[in-house]
Amino acid sequence: MTTAIPFRKMNGLGNDFLVFDARAGAPRLTPEEIARLADRRTGIGFDQMITIERSPAGADAFMRIDNADGGEVSACGNATRCVGWVLMREAAKDAVTIETRAGLLHAADAGAPEMVTVDMGAPRLKWDEIPLAEPFADTRAIELQIGPIDAPILHSPSAVSMGNPHAIFWVDDVEAYDLETIGPMLENHPIFPERANISLAHVTSPESLTLKVWERGAGITRACGTGACAAAVASARTRRTGRRVRVTLPGGDLLIHWREEDDHVMMTGPIETEFEGVIDRDTLTWRRNEPTRGAAE
Repeated sequence: MTTAIPFRKMNGLGNDFLVFDARAGAPRLTPEEIARLADRRTGIGFDQMITIERSPAGADAFMRIDNADGGEVSACGNATRCVGWVLMREAAKDAVTIETRAGLLHAADAGAPEMVTVDMGAPRLKWDEIPLAEPFADTRAIELQIGPIDAPILHSPSAVSMGNPHAIFWVDDVEAYDLETIGPMLENHPIFPERANISLAHVTSPESLTLKVWERGAGITRACGTGACAAAVASARTRRTGRRVRVTLPGGDLLIHWREEDDHVMMTGPIETEFEGVIDRDTLTWRRNEPTRGAAE
């Protein structure tokens, strides 16, 4: 007898997810099975697999996050918006609390269709909290470069953790670099004991910046919520922008506000339900239900 697992395919600005609801006891997939399903040529294709589980802490739900390579991570801002929308719609509430490995996150209706605001908490800025492999008194610019020592291609990134480690390189053009080649090299640099998400950021005004992200375990992504938060924090810390910025990613815009009163980072952006379907747990084959035209239906 086969086990059919229902799923939703969702995205936040093109950063896409396979979302399971395991609160009733759906089986846990192995890293190898996750990687097979994530393959965009032979599987469903996605950046992360999101499993909604019961919360031991008494939150509305626990959100488990597995990257496309099968490795589990602690935080994902775009996925938090998607799960927040699912939980709010299910319970007819305007706000929910989601437990993650990075802590409790709060999601709220942003007042427009399919727009969600998430309180991502306070950034972690000390070297051992990010973490880095060696002490840095100031993580606004750490000693790291790629390329010839006298003419590096990239150098002196800002380092921030938003529940996962980020390195942000400041550039004049995010498309002027081969991030697909240098991304994995920097992700796995020894300075990052837990690997890192690598971003190229270009400040376009005191209130805006453009961002391109290599996401650890997933590759180049159309949007990275924690990356946008980390870049906004880093740009404010280095006085490149203020504490409210519009971050433009390949998939669209996120509004980030790093609040002064409590140091929390607020992220607002859209979500979309692409379609729903069912996976056969035994064979990992899947079928797509009738497609929806949007998350509001």
